[in-house]
Amino acid sequence: MRWGAADAPRAVVLLHGFGANLRHWRHNSSVLAEVAEVFALDLLGFGASDKPPSRLQGERSRPGAIRYGFALWSELVADFVASQVVGPASGRPVHLVGNSIGGVVALAAAQRLRDGGTPPAQVILIDCAQRTLDERRVGELPFFERLSRPLLKRMVRERWLTATLFRFLARPAFIRQVLAVAYPTGANVDAELVALLHAPSREPGAQESFRGFVNLFADVLAPDFLAELDLPVRMLWGGADPWESHEEAERWARDFPSIRELKVLEGLGHCPHDEAPEQVNPILLRWLTLDQ
Repeated sequence: MRWGAADAPRAVVLLHGFGANLRHWRHNSSVLAEVAEVFALDLLGFGASDKPPSRLQGERSRPGAIRYGFALWSELVADFVASQVVGPASGRPVHLVGNSIGGVVALAAAQRLRDGGTPPAQVILIDCAQRTLDERRVGELPFFERLSRPLLKRMVRERWLTATLFRFLARPAFIRQVLAVAYPTGANVDAELVALLHAPSREPGAQESFRGFVNLFADVLAPDFLAELDLPVRMLWGGADPWESHEEAERWARDFPSIRELKVLEGLGHCPHDEAPEQVNPILLRWLTLDQ
């Protein structure tokens, strides 16, 4: 979807997190359109996008099956930006904004765009996925989580099992339970939010991106990009995020020169842009109009 004027002085691309979709930017897109042309995308497998069959590591290729993961998502985002947002005659800056796994996608797409000669002006990470589930970080997990991991990886290969689990999880009542954790203040957890998260789960093939999540057990980490990106990165974090620690984000801010600023919003959770847009939108507007 698109908001704002086509001749705006800058463009913004919004990338959602796992299980969400472009409508998760419902409280931000029109506000950001005051200073930019705004695009919100559905990552492949989510929202209204196609939902092809998943292919996990070690599985044989089958017609139409894809390997869900950051390489695929970032390639599609970079292609969209290069062909639809920047254009051959446009010199306007492009800003990539990502929440959760959308943050890692934004970093990966920024690298692709830079390597293609059209680097974005900056990347803004909102509670970027730190991916403690990755194989390289498995030693940090509690003992029983490490012990159960091989069984979990075998189980998700069984489509009948993942489909059954997906049907159980993709229920409005369960979605509300998850949102109660993700949004500690409870603000904006409304019928609209539950519906926008639930509706795509009823489409054919929706369980395939859920199954493909196991590919993220061995994928890139945000620091892989932060260590070598030479463009500005700014980070916004919910201080009460139950899944992604702001202490880890503070370590990133100390370790990587590309990170220009980290703003922690006390009491907010994993999706502060939706939980408290009245706090987040002014920060985003300021960052978008900075002279880097």
